[in-house]
Amino acid sequence: MTLSEENYLKAIFHLENSYKNGVSTNALAEEMSTKASSVTDMVKRLSEKSLVNYKKYQGVKLSELGRSKAVNVIRKHRLWEVFLVEKLGFAWDEVHEVAEQLEHIKSDKLIKELDKFLDFPKRDPHGDPIPDSEGNFAISNKMLLADLKKGEAGICVGVKDSSVEFLQYLDKNSIALGQLIEILEKESFDQSMLINLNGNELKISHVISSNLYIKTS
Repeated sequence: MTLSEENYLKAIFHLENSYKNGVSTNALAEEMSTKASSVTDMVKRLSEKSLVNYKKYQGVKLSELGRSKAVNVIRKHRLWEVFLVEKLGFAWDEVHEVAEQLEHIKSDKLIKELDKFLDFPKRDPHGDPIPDSEGNFAISNKMLLADLKKGEAGICVGVKDSSVEFLQYLDKNSIALGQLIEILEKESFDQSMLINLNGNELKISHVISSNLYIKTS
């Protein structure tokens, strides 16, 4: 497959959670930052290769083969992110673009050895699960911080928004994975929160709490 085809399969995989009946070409165009006509051409090409199931006006879904290919790309991407952070000292807001390039390396042996070298990590630096060699994801019972009530607490286990700007905001405010976050106050007006983080109080907006995943006990 071409690099572009792999990127489309990965995008469809991520969008399928929000579009149960099929990903629309407009949604895919927005995700890929391209024109709907270009998406249609690519989807037809993927359909001819039996990588997606596509019917005009009904959206697109990954076939079993397509899902397998998409998960393999995601696996490589997340393993490379772990490698870049743990072994090369990259910050978690620096790794995405580099991993976007490395995820297209074709060598299965390289990825197998990389997984072994990293001691078979289950999650990437942003808390996202890394599929194993069979394409299985670890089960997670995480929830959004925004869904917690006053007096509740949980461990930060991931981010919904992995943009550079959001990750830099978290670094600036010393919010990281593995930290215990307790809700001290929650405003009914705008859902903003006052949280306890490592003994320090911090006011965060609903946008922030809606992009942090928490695991409660």
